[in-house]
Amino acid sequence: MTQQETASEVLKNDANITPLVDLRNLKVHFPITSGILFARTVGHVKAVDDVSLHINPGETLGLVGESGSGKTTLGRAALRLVEPTAGEVIFDGEDLTKLSGGEMRHRRRQMGIVFQDPYGSLNPRMTAGSMIGEPLKIHKLHSSKADYKKQIGDLLEIVGLSRAMADRYPHEFSGGQRQRIGVARALAGKPRFLVLDEPVSALDVSIQAQLINLLQDLQDEFNLTYLLIAHDLSVVRHISDRIAVMYLGKVVEIANYKDLYDNPLHPYTQALLSAIPLPDRTLERSRERIILKGDIPSPRNPPSGCVFHTRCPIAVEECKTTIPTMREIAPEHHAACIQL
Repeated sequence: MTQQETASEVLKNDANITPLVDLRNLKVHFPITSGILFARTVGHVKAVDDVSLHINPGETLGLVGESGSGKTTLGRAALRLVEPTAGEVIFDGEDLTKLSGGEMRHRRRQMGIVFQDPYGSLNPRMTAGSMIGEPLKIHKLHSSKADYKKQIGDLLEIVGLSRAMADRYPHEFSGGQRQRIGVARALAGKPRFLVLDEPVSALDVSIQAQLINLLQDLQDEFNLTYLLIAHDLSVVRHISDRIAVMYLGKVVEIANYKDLYDNPLHPYTQALLSAIPLPDRTLERSRERIILKGDIPSPRNPPSGCVFHTRCPIAVEECKTTIPTMREIAPEHHAACIQL
């Protein structure tokens, strides 16, 4: 049994675990306005629409789906970087949506985010050390100037960089090194929970593996909890304990990583997994590929009933009017589909 399987089994079997992050009926709807002088709301983009999920301490929850499915918005709403329209964001037993700005600033020290773009997420006018040190200053986590510099050097070494790199600017680093700086900055506040927003998608494949290994090592060392957002299911498989599949603002399936890959239940999950290329040429040629018809609908005007029915290969007439609820189809394996 691998370390990943061991962690998954512990989380799966211990019903007494209290989630560190618990999202309840979360909605994030962005208003669409018309007019310049007298702007009025003419509609809403339903980026996240009634999502409930939890993340246990020390766990990695993978969140996958096509571009535009609402993954990044959900991740940012979990940190209250985006204000939820409705629902609750419970972090360590406290509803973040009810906190004031000052209270949230204090809570945010326990959270962090690693952005997708290692080029755009760093300030080109600041040195690596200055960016990593910002959380130390904001949250007053250093006792002196010498301690401040020491902590920055320690963080650089933790992510595999040299202390001497603290005085360099972003353009002097490679893409992989920049993303390591982003990880060091996220760790500076000594967080318990990190949102990893497609942290390796902009990197070369060889560098991706190095960063994934680093994230796993850091999780073990600092007992971190991750929400890993990605569109590449092969990446998510190697680091996640459980995986949630998102489509058009809704979560359609949640399961242990092994159960999801071995026995996907929702037709959307089956289509996503069928698109992953297999290293074995014979198996790749012989397997059935599921091709979804059409494009993902606009979140401004999502379909009625099941949001996936316009592209679903097994949809029936009832799917057009009935909103499926998330049900436990198999032990610890939930899906939202009336055909299951």
